[in-house]
Amino acid sequence: MNLALSEEQTMIRDSAAEVLAERSASAAVRQAIEHTAGRDEGLWRMLAGELGWCALTVPEAAGGAGLGAMELVLLMEEMGRRLACVPYFGTVCLAATALAQCESEATRAWLSRIASGEVSATLALHAEAGFDARTVSVCAEETAHGYRLSGTLAQVVDGASADLLLVPALIANEAQSIGLFELNCADLAGLAGLTRTPLVTLDATRPLARVELNAVDVPREALLVCGREAQRALSDTAWFAALALAAEQLGGAQQCLDLTLAYTAERVQFGRTIASFQAVKHRCAQMMVEIEATRSAVLGAAQAWDQMRNQMRNQPGASLPPDVLADIATAKATANDAFRFCAQEAIQLHGGVGFTWEYDPQLYFKRAQACSALFGTTAQMLWFIAEQVIDRSETSGAALPVLPLHADNHAQAVLAGVL
Repeated sequence: MNLALSEEQTMIRDSAAEVLAERSASAAVRQAIEHTAGRDEGLWRMLAGELGWCALTVPEAAGGAGLGAMELVLLMEEMGRRLACVPYFGTVCLAATALAQCESEATRAWLSRIASGEVSATLALHAEAGFDARTVSVCAEETAHGYRLSGTLAQVVDGASADLLLVPALIANEAQSIGLFELNCADLAGLAGLTRTPLVTLDATRPLARVELNAVDVPREALLVCGREAQRALSDTAWFAALALAAEQLGGAQQCLDLTLAYTAERVQFGRTIASFQAVKHRCAQMMVEIEATRSAVLGAAQAWDQMRNQMRNQPGASLPPDVLADIATAKATANDAFRFCAQEAIQLHGGVGFTWEYDPQLYFKRAQACSALFGTTAQMLWFIAEQVIDRSETSGAALPVLPLHADNHAQAVLAGVL
C-alpha cells in the first residue's frame, strides 16, 4: 500500500497547520474554554465560511469539493494537534456524512448549507457506543400531520449549539424500523418540547449536551430516511467518525511529543538539559514509535475507505466490507492507546508542572481520555477485529456491520490467541 501524499494533499495539510498554529494557539483555546463554552466563533467563521473547510467531503452535486477520507484525516490531524474549539467534527464528520448517505432534496439542501458554512450540525448518536439499533433511545409516533418524537439523548456532540440536529428514532409501527429525523433548531418555537442542556465534562474543548425530546411534533418531511437505508447510513457514519477521531487523536499525540521535546530541551537539571539524559531520550523515542504506528494505521484505513467508496459507486445500498472496518478498528484502537500514552508521558516529562493549568499537557490528557471513549474504545475495537479473524463469514451475511456495543476484558486475550 502506497501511503505517500499527493501534492494537493500535502498542500491541504500544510495550509491547515499554518492557519491553526496562528488562530488556535494555546491562548485561543483557553479563551474559548473559559469564556465561550468551548467554542471559538471567530475561528469557526473563518474555517467554515472563508476557507470552506466544511465543503471538503460534501459531494460536488451539493456544492462541496467531493474529496475523500484521506484529505479529511489530514485536516483532522491538524485540528487535533491544536485542540481547535470548533464544531467541525459534529458538522462534517457526523452530520454531513450521514446526510450524504441519504438521497433527497432535503438532504441536498442541508448539505449545500453546510458546505457554504452557513450552518453547524450534529448527529445525535450515542457516542460512547457508536451506532447500534439497541442504543436508539428516541421513539417516533406517527400522527395526522407527521411524527411525535420522545426520548432522551444523554451525550450529544455539539448538541447545545448545533443549528441542525439529526435524530435517529425508532418508528412505532409494525416494522419497528429506524428513522432519521431532521430538527431545524433555528425554529425553536416550532420545536416545543425540545430541551438542550450543556454538560460539564472532562474535556472542555469538545462541548457535549443532553438533548431531551418531550412530545416534539415534526412534519412528515422531517423524516429523511428510514428502514435499512437509515441503519446503513448511521452505521457508515459511526465508522467514519471513528476514523476521523483516530486522526484527531494522532494530531494530539504528535503535539504531546512536540511540547515535550521543546520543554526537555530547555529544562536544566544537574547542569545540563534533561533532553540529554538517556532515559528521557528513550521515553521520547517510544512516544515517536507509538505516533508513527498510529499514523500508518490511520492513513492506511483512510486509503482503504476511499478505495472502497470508489468501487461501490455503482453498487448503491452495498454494506461496508469487513476488511475496511477492521482497518478502521485497528486505527482507532491504536490511536486510543497512543494518545493516552503520549499525554501521560508528556505530563511525566514536564515534571512538577506537567499537570498544572498553566501548561498544556493537561489539556491533551483530558482530550485523550475523552476521545478514547467515543466511537469505539480499545476493547470494543479489538473485540471487533477478533470476531473478523475468528469467523469472517458472520459479517458477510445480511446483517449490517455496526460498532460493537459490548466488549469484555477477554478481547485482548482472544485477539492474541487467534493471531
